[in-house]
Parts: sequence; structure tokens; C-alpha cells
Amino acid sequence: MAHSNQARKRSRQNLKANEHNRAVRGTLRTEVKRLRVLIASGDKAKAEAQARLVESKADKAAKRNIIHSGMAARVKGRLKAQVAAMK
Repeated sequence: MAHSNQARKRSRQNLKANEHNRAVRGTLRTEVKRLRVLIASGDKAKAEAQARLVESKADKAAKRNIIHSGMAARVKGRLKAQVAAMK
């Protein structure tokens, strides 16, 4: 348990930031799942629009250090390749 006022405040801030970061990661995962469903269904136009959304969310999360920049690049690259391979 934190003893000083400063440590108590940092603990509160960390809990709030952790909750926000979890929400951002969860939203990103949900959007990736939606894109995978669209890829499986074969709807290329909707998949391309969703891919742009996923790319934006991944870049923003990486910019804010919520996910690693390499992870964002890996997710974007793999999903873009799958969308490009669609007929």
C-alpha cells in the first residue's frame, strides 16, 4: 500500500490509465475480429473500409505506447495482405 500522498495519487492515475489502455486494446481486437469476419465472407469493399479503420486504430494505439509499434505493423501487414488476396 502506498504511504505518501504522491504515491497514492500515482496509484490512482495508474489504475485509470490501465483501464483506458485495456479499453483501447479491446477495441482494436474487436475491430480486427470484424475485419477477419469480412475477409471470410468475401466482401472486399467492406473489408477494405474496415482495414482502413483497423490501420488507424493500430497506429493510434502504437503512437500512444499502448501497443508496440512492431505489433501494429505486424497486424496491419498481415491483414492488408489478406484483403489484397481477396477476389
